[in-house]
Amino acid sequence: MGSSSESSDSPEREPTMKRTGFLFDRRYLLHETGGFHPEAPERLTAIYQGIEEGGLLPSLTPVQATPADLRWIETVHPRSYIDRFNDACIQGKKMLDTPDNQICAESYSTALLAVGGILNTVRMIMEDSIDNAFCAVRPPGHHAEVSEAMGFCYFNNVAIAARYLQQEWGIQKVGIIDFDVHHGNGTQHIFEKDPSVCYYSIHEHPSFAFPGTGRVFEKGSAEGTGFTHNHPILPGEGDDEYRKIVTSQMVPAIDAFEPEFLLTSTGFDAHCDDDMSGIQLSTEFFTWIMQQIVALAQRHTKGRVVSVLEGGYCLKRLPELARNHVSVLLNA
Repeated sequence: MGSSSESSDSPEREPTMKRTGFLFDRRYLLHETGGFHPEAPERLTAIYQGIEEGGLLPSLTPVQATPADLRWIETVHPRSYIDRFNDACIQGKKMLDTPDNQICAESYSTALLAVGGILNTVRMIMEDSIDNAFCAVRPPGHHAEVSEAMGFCYFNNVAIAARYLQQEWGIQKVGIIDFDVHHGNGTQHIFEKDPSVCYYSIHEHPSFAFPGTGRVFEKGSAEGTGFTHNHPILPGEGDDEYRKIVTSQMVPAIDAFEPEFLLTSTGFDAHCDDDMSGIQLSTEFFTWIMQQIVALAQRHTKGRVVSVLEGGYCLKRLPELARNHVSVLLNA
């Protein structure tokens, strides 16, 4: 009888709550970039396939994608730029600002859904519906400057999420960790004078001469000096160099800042099989770095971390990389 009573009252025997959110919407595939463009809809198809075939979907809490309220996008981008993007899509133009930024009629609405879905994810965490999340969105965002599309990016998803956290939820200190192989020039420039946001980037430099920013001496300016951290890695380097920098530089930088919420610009394009860089990271490294980020979140943010997809173009590797990435969040 004692055993039966313990079984009915013990919280360990209750069903486990789904505490990791997953943002994915098939409308993200509607942003067509033309033939042979690396930032293609098939990227998300591969990511979803890896998570589904790994049997992880039943353990995840789905997050709904809805168009973002323009007032949140305007915390980062001026209305003139937002309207110019919308008008270009309506007029049937094929690119915005640079040849890298191919667009179609649905690109603007897809970008709104990407931002809106990420903001919904943040809201769910702040309302304590979930603890952490992976946002499999496109188009990506970290290269988007305040008034210029760049590097496949149109709206700076992570930057908008940071402003939303601060203005809607009263979060005073936001940490952003960017481990895409390319430097997040847009994110850095948006926050480089702001001491309330700590931006940390580890990236290849030089990286096919793009974007050409993110050198060690770029540490922010004015009141934001010291809150921007860049650690460029030479082409050809791999796990050992990255682990050394993450352990000796990234972790101490975030520990010192003590953020209340963590956002990650998650790029899988530093993988050794990805043609978009010369960095030689293994599959196992991407699991390891996310484990370090989750540990930082557990120390400083009550586990609150939202991972937002940026780059990653090797369709053969994306399923496994995404599955491992989500598994780390689930195991947190």
